[in-house]
Amino acid sequence: MNTVSELQALVDTPFELLQELERRSRTALAGKSSGELSEEWVGVGFRIGEEQFVASREEVREILMLPDSITRVPGARRWLLGVANLRGHLLPLIDLKLFLGSGRTPLRRDSRVISVNHRDIPAGLVVDEVLGFRRFTQNEFANEWPETVVRCDRFIRGAYKRGHDNWPIFGLYELLASSSFLQAAAD
Repeated sequence: MNTVSELQALVDTPFELLQELERRSRTALAGKSSGELSEEWVGVGFRIGEEQFVASREEVREILMLPDSITRVPGARRWLLGVANLRGHLLPLIDLKLFLGSGRTPLRRDSRVISVNHRDIPAGLVVDEVLGFRRFTQNEFANEWPETVVRCDRFIRGAYKRGHDNWPIFGLYELLASSSFLQAAAD
């Protein structure tokens, strides 16, 4: 009996079907060594201008649509777009491209807010587009990367290279800890 017909025979018994799917999943995972499973790095891909980057999944709380209403903050630098009320919490929104000195991010349908998963510093980074999860293996990691146009090299901690694509790793925590980020008041 082939695997599809075996599963179809269990359609009327959902509990047994789930047990069989779990058994098959465990069998498939058992074929991989624990080293193979732990060597995968997962990040969130995003675009600033025409360049693509990836941030560690652990540093990203969530991805949000641009809010309908953003309240400007008087006396703040231009890159601090304002604050938005998201589910009862105020989140400062930062135009990441403008902060890096590479011009304003055009607010379009594809624009997204990356809510940084930082305990002490709430921040929502507005980027041109979020490209979803990206998974890499350790052998794709490189300590060198091509120079970026958006002038963010001080926040890059390596890159993943796959084929002709380079995915510089953007350190969101490094960005939030930088003195230039923490000084949001206009001069």
